Amino acid sequence: MTKTRQALGQWGEKVAASYLVSQGLVLLDRNWRTAAGEIDIIAKEGDSLVFCEVKTRRGKAFGEAAEAVTAQKSIRLRSLALQWLALSGIRPRQIRFDVVSVLISGGQAPQVDHLRDAF
Repeated sequence: MTKTRQALGQWGEKVAASYLVSQGLVLLDRNWRTAAGEIDIIAKEGDSLVFCEVKTRRGKAFGEAAEAVTAQKSIRLRSLALQWLALSGIRPRQIRFDVVSVLISGGQAPQVDHLRDAF
């Protein structure tokens, strides 16, 4: 991944985290990594533990950002979530997997879309 793409992704994750907090979610962890991959944001909303995948795009030429979460990626995120739960000791009543997409378009404020229960 180029430094430009990496910086764009990090910026998008900050925007997404701020958005989630503004919606009442409590952030528990960000950029949690193992050798198997990374979970962008882990948050709590009421009794639900929310694992969020963040996708940032400069435009829609390659489709919606949420469309970039493939079946393989969702399987990997579920596996990573189980690892995080085992290490954290947290036993939530509900678990949810969300996708937050951040769209940047020419000097305007970023557009944030939050897809709850994405998979």
